[in-house]
Amino acid sequence: MRKIGFVDYYLSEWHANQYPAWIKAANELLGTDFAVSYAWAEQEISPVDGKSTAEWCEKYGAAACDSLEALCEKSDAILILAPSDPEKHLPYAETVLRYGKPTYIDKTFAPDAATAERIFALAEQHSTPLFSSSALRYASELALPFDCRCVATTGSGSSLAEYIVHQAEMVVKCLGVGAKALQVTDRLGTAVSLRITYGDDRAASMTFAPGGLPFTVYAEDADGKAVWHAIKSDFFQAMLCDILRFFTSKQAPVPPRETVEVMRLREAALKAVCAPGETVFMG
Repeated sequence: MRKIGFVDYYLSEWHANQYPAWIKAANELLGTDFAVSYAWAEQEISPVDGKSTAEWCEKYGAAACDSLEALCEKSDAILILAPSDPEKHLPYAETVLRYGKPTYIDKTFAPDAATAERIFALAEQHSTPLFSSSALRYASELALPFDCRCVATTGSGSSLAEYIVHQAEMVVKCLGVGAKALQVTDRLGTAVSLRITYGDDRAASMTFAPGGLPFTVYAEDADGKAVWHAIKSDFFQAMLCDILRFFTSKQAPVPPRETVEVMRLREAALKAVCAPGETVFMG
């Protein structure tokens, strides 16, 4: 049995509560033998439901560790959660990545692109396999039958700051890196549309609304061939399978430059919504 250590700001949050079952299902699909064996949280009591680290560990069959260092020593692979608190990822990574264990960091990878680059630099310094991704990258609807040059996405969530990462990940999966600028093009109530330009024939837009707008993708090639999909595939399970493959192979399935690009797009989007009509240039 290969042992996964969960690192979180506080346990008993949605991702930590879902991942153990997904890992078991991925084991069955892949024939692997991973288990959530250890857990450590900076904050003892979850503000979501008031459950303690000990209660979470009892429910999911994990052992609570007294320190982050102890978890790193005992685990074969490490999963850093804190999905709603990306500012915690660098402090956790500064300890975790020293141990050289394959490490996955949950979305949102970092609060900004500069921090994302610092985390990857730490991984390189310690020769630690590392990757991160939004689960939306794993939507089967993004397996396009042509070379995409334009993409439009929609989606929702409790806040743009926490959920625009999903659309940014979809855009980067379809178009790659190299975005030059981003600006708000339209507002309708609480909905906002953002346009991304690249300096070549690529272009993208992201439309976010906090009230239940479904994730969709429209993609087009250079000749006008197009597809539109509502995202309905089981992208979380597909992602968990790739995480376990990564824990086994220690080969990151997502290049660091793409994760940094996602953080650049998110950072630019947050700036743009505070300055409607202004173009945010991305260095």
